[in-house]
Amino acid sequence: MKKMVRLLALISLCLFLAACSSNSKSEEAKMSSDQSAEMDSGQADMEEKSQVALDNSTKQEAPAQAEVEVPNQMVIYQADLQLRVKKFEQTLQNIEAQVIKYGGYISESNVSKDGVEQVSGRITVRIPQKNFQAFLHDAEGQAAEVLQRNITGTDVTEEFVDLESRLKSKRVVEERLTSFMKSAEKTEDLLKISADLAAVQEEIETIQGRMKYLENQTSLSTIHISLYENKVIVPNLEDEDLNTWDKTKKQFMKSTNMLLAAISGFIVFIVGNLPILGIIAIAGVFIMLYIKKVRKRNGND
Repeated sequence: MKKMVRLLALISLCLFLAACSSNSKSEEAKMSSDQSAEMDSGQADMEEKSQVALDNSTKQEAPAQAEVEVPNQMVIYQADLQLRVKKFEQTLQNIEAQVIKYGGYISESNVSKDGVEQVSGRITVRIPQKNFQAFLHDAEGQAAEVLQRNITGTDVTEEFVDLESRLKSKRVVEERLTSFMKSAEKTEDLLKISADLAAVQEEIETIQGRMKYLENQTSLSTIHISLYENKVIVPNLEDEDLNTWDKTKKQFMKSTNMLLAAISGFIVFIVGNLPILGIIAIAGVFIMLYIKKVRKRNGND
């Protein structure tokens, strides 16, 4: 009987120890699972924070990438010069040589003369913008006096950028209409798309033409130059003015001819009017005789 009690006590003790051991293991497992969960949640938080930081950095970089590159400042330069010069022809040749030197060209040239005392001209040249100031300096150096100097600059950068944006949007519309045309099945749809495409292409050509014009005007500056020269005219002495002997002979012949003409005229007058002169002479004789007779009578009385 005692052996049975001891055996039962031993079995109970073993069961109690086994239960305690299982409880401790379950608590350890629970603790380890809690720690692993905490570690997983911390790692998740870290990953979430890093992702947020990455998104923020991406958002900060996005505007920088989205910025449109603005081209260099585009300015249309024009100048108007009025110069008084000493030698018109020489100055004009010098200016033409300067135009070639600076890589430009002459677009217009006019020369006019007001009588023989004033010569004037107007020349229009196109000069690369980088040589604009240098050419103006050299052109003014050719003048005896600068009568007028007028320079203007028009900034067309904003207009050019706007044209580029419009051109890109029109290109996109053109591509879409082209793709729609390829997939169109109905004739009326095809005609409508074709009309829209033609209108868009016309707008594209207009925009491109305006852009080319602005590029040309900004790459080459326009300069109008007016030249004036007042000449002092000294009359030249001709050889005829210096031939004294010939002039003397001519004058002698003129005097002789005048004398002969006078004598000839007198003779013609006398002979031609001889009857009248005879009558006048007879009448004069009778009158003289009558006057003498009257005087004698008066003297005797």
